[in-house]
Amino acid sequence: MAPAPTQDLFAERKSGRSAHKLSITGVALSATLVSLYVVINLAGGDWFPFPGHSAHRVPVYAQTVLSECASVKAKPGVSASFTKRIKSDRFEPAVAPPQLIRNATIWTGRKDGTHVVRGDILLQGGLIKAVGSVPKKLLAEFGSDLIQIDANGAWVTPGIFDLHSHLGVGSVPELRGADDVNSIKGIAQPWLRSLDGINVFDSALKLSISGGVTSSLIFPGSANAIGGQAYVIKLRQTEEGSPMSMVLEPPFSLNKTSPTDPPHWRHMKHATGENPSRVYDVQQLKVRFEGTRMDTMWAFREAYNEARKVMNAQDEYCAKAEAGLWKGLAAEVPKDIKWEALVDVLRGKVKVRMPELLDKPTTDGNYQLNIHSYSPSDWDGLARLTHEFKFHIAAIHHAHSAYLVPQLLEKFYGGKPAVAVYKQEAYRGSEFSPKLLNEGGFRVIMKSDHPVMDSRYLLWEAQQAHHYGLPLNKALQAVTTTPADVAGFGHRLGYVQPGYDADIVVWDSHPLSLGATPQQVFIDGIPQIEKSVKVPKPEALQQPPKTPNWDKEAKEAVKYRGLPPLKGDNAEEVILYNIKSAWERQSSGRFVEVQAEPQVTKDNRTWYDSIMHFAEGELVCSSFRPDLLCLQDRLPDVPKIDLEGGSVGPGLTSFGGYLGVVEIDQEPSTNDGYSYGPFDKEFEVVADLSRAVDGLSFEGRDMLLAYRAGVTTSVAAPRTRTMFSGLSVALSNGASHSLENGAVIKDITAVHVVIEAKRQPSVSTQIGLLRQILTSNDESKVTGWFRAVVEGQLPLIVHTEGADIMAKLLALKAEVEDLTGKTIRMAFFGASEAHILAKQLADAGVGIVVSRARSFPLTWDARRMLPGPPLTWDTNISVLLRHGVTVGVGILEGWEARNTRFEVAWAALQAPGDISKEDALALASSNLEKIFGLPRCEDFAAYKGGDIFDLESKVVAVMSKRRSRTEIFRE
Repeated sequence: MAPAPTQDLFAERKSGRSAHKLSITGVALSATLVSLYVVINLAGGDWFPFPGHSAHRVPVYAQTVLSECASVKAKPGVSASFTKRIKSDRFEPAVAPPQLIRNATIWTGRKDGTHVVRGDILLQGGLIKAVGSVPKKLLAEFGSDLIQIDANGAWVTPGIFDLHSHLGVGSVPELRGADDVNSIKGIAQPWLRSLDGINVFDSALKLSISGGVTSSLIFPGSANAIGGQAYVIKLRQTEEGSPMSMVLEPPFSLNKTSPTDPPHWRHMKHATGENPSRVYDVQQLKVRFEGTRMDTMWAFREAYNEARKVMNAQDEYCAKAEAGLWKGLAAEVPKDIKWEALVDVLRGKVKVRMPELLDKPTTDGNYQLNIHSYSPSDWDGLARLTHEFKFHIAAIHHAHSAYLVPQLLEKFYGGKPAVAVYKQEAYRGSEFSPKLLNEGGFRVIMKSDHPVMDSRYLLWEAQQAHHYGLPLNKALQAVTTTPADVAGFGHRLGYVQPGYDADIVVWDSHPLSLGATPQQVFIDGIPQIEKSVKVPKPEALQQPPKTPNWDKEAKEAVKYRGLPPLKGDNAEEVILYNIKSAWERQSSGRFVEVQAEPQVTKDNRTWYDSIMHFAEGELVCSSFRPDLLCLQDRLPDVPKIDLEGGSVGPGLTSFGGYLGVVEIDQEPSTNDGYSYGPFDKEFEVVADLSRAVDGLSFEGRDMLLAYRAGVTTSVAAPRTRTMFSGLSVALSNGASHSLENGAVIKDITAVHVVIEAKRQPSVSTQIGLLRQILTSNDESKVTGWFRAVVEGQLPLIVHTEGADIMAKLLALKAEVEDLTGKTIRMAFFGASEAHILAKQLADAGVGIVVSRARSFPLTWDARRMLPGPPLTWDTNISVLLRHGVTVGVGILEGWEARNTRFEVAWAALQAPGDISKEDALALASSNLEKIFGLPRCEDFAAYKGGDIFDLESKVVAVMSKRRSRTEIFRE
């Protein structure tokens, strides 16, 4: 548009001060006067000069321009009327009647997360109206419309806020048509918006709500240095049913609210390190480019420089407009839709938030920048970038090694960011990172990165952080108040207090206790679980859990730069005492728990007069064994450990995480690699099956961490991208090399194949090929291994998820058995839909090793999984056990092995009527021995301070008869 023929209306003031020095208030006044002047002129009235200015006509677009210039400078915040609202902007009256939750134990989030109230909560109009003692007069206003819910003392918290999720853009089950996480059209794309890819039919939305998640910040993926803009959504289904209707406080760029209102927060995803260095598109060529961190940092600088050009052009334009220098000015403020998001960052409209949590959070700034970043080398570059372009970073995500460099994070422009962490799979990551960061004054946030980790169990991340030393109040804040506050929603989310959104969760046990599950979830005052399944929990789980002392381990994590020594001190003998219980193996192979009689000391402490003595890893005497009673006067002078009412249990077994063959997943030189299978493209035999024993590496960190957690045995199969995995091996997680005594427990345990639709060739071809091999008389080595399967000498483990494939394989098993008269030992690994075939599996004698103790429909073949409470009574495991199927619990990644005891405990807590403690222990011990044909494990682990299944306990010693040694993990 050509410039208007006006000039010099707002010349410099007579005082000599330049008009661009005007305050925001002055700009607003000028805009008002211009508006009045425009109206007069358009109406045909006389013109008049502004004081101190030459008399010139005002262009018709002046008001729009000055308003836009004023909005550029506006800071986000909460409107004056917000705290006076009587109903939520998201209120849907048809589904949100007034409700009173009575007799609740309420963790409000206030007073730095220490405020707990016993009382009632009134929900009305999508808001929390009252907390604690609700006035009867207020209740009387609702009459018979009021719905009352008796919480019976249950814990109530704010809804969980997931600060890093790909819900909706990374939908499950995973389908090509619903994968909108990453774009590879360029390494820096701030113009992309995650909202444009959100799938409201994502199956995980309902599942995440059932875990207490009410709000999530939805990011684009991390394949790009600048992946695009992110949006906070509430997870509930809206009446409108659109992605836009789920967005909370949409920014001006989406809803075009009046610029005179305080603008809403915006959010953006940046990523550094391996992801953008590894994958992005170059010059829009459909190729993958191997870049470096230098390439990534240049991409940042180049993008921000483009944004700075736009910002400078805007500032120059607005300075002239505000000075009345309209001559030569275009009719619109300069803008570039590609860079406008980064321009907002550069304007300093960034929320600055220090570690202290306020009871009444304030807001400032309008752009919330979140960084996906693992490494100090990346953070150092980012710190320089923030100073070069003068912008603040709100939170660093995946910052697993941040605890090692707190001073570096303090160098960021505008103050240190919050730190968001989750599963500790990064090599120098530490389970003590949340504890150490909190002690360093950082605000700690736990997040999911869903679907990398199922956000339904985000609370489990907080529970683990608490177990490893993060204070209780900070652990709860890490998934509620802190992410809400850091994201700029602390004025309406993250607290249970009057005036806040009615997003709350009623729990069946203390929220930091193992297996805590929502009884009901409210979003905008609307109950989300239609028919909630409420499983009774033990009274002990209603109390805040105690935690072990990890001070020594945390200090060593820092001292050794994230790689502390993980092996224990060797001891020829050890005496354990003050033991509450011990697990003993029966002739059936299963274990039973034997309890000691408690005694009360003079100072009112509970004491157990029980002793277990081990020499060279073997049990010598035990108070729990009448045939091996300990004689007090004959006990040697050896190291003694007070278990403080703890327990001694068997060493556990793990399968599925490639322990021993994979160390760092994305670093090929640290792994055995992938098996190519025995066949060529014409299905001619060209090689033998791969043997995992040939590729073993010991003293991997995940292996040693598993050993320290009481998981002493692993079964590992070769990794493959074909149908044929190969031959698995059983090994000791604590060994140093394969020639060490007891390192290799069984060099060949099973034959492994993978049958799934996403592999080539087709499923029918895969099953046809397996049929051909099982019935072949060929003399090749490959068919020899499968002949051992047919003869019942080796088990066949089939990696698959869906019931349809399992049904076909059960039919194939019967077909081959009818042909040969032999019985095949078969088991399925993964098996999310195994519950559908529970009876048929039991009848066929086929075992199951679930890859997820808590099911998740990641793939199409897993879509019919059983979610368990609060959505269904049954779980996959409970149905299978009820039908008599032999079930083991496996893992998908090596780092998960250390949590095996908690996973099997969770399985029991979800189905207390079906799964006893003995059943739970068998899931990770005798059942896996049976499925894989392993020799009986004679390892023991000593748990101090609690039961084998308790978050309150820790392993302090492992005794291994097969390795003839005891390792003590000193505190």
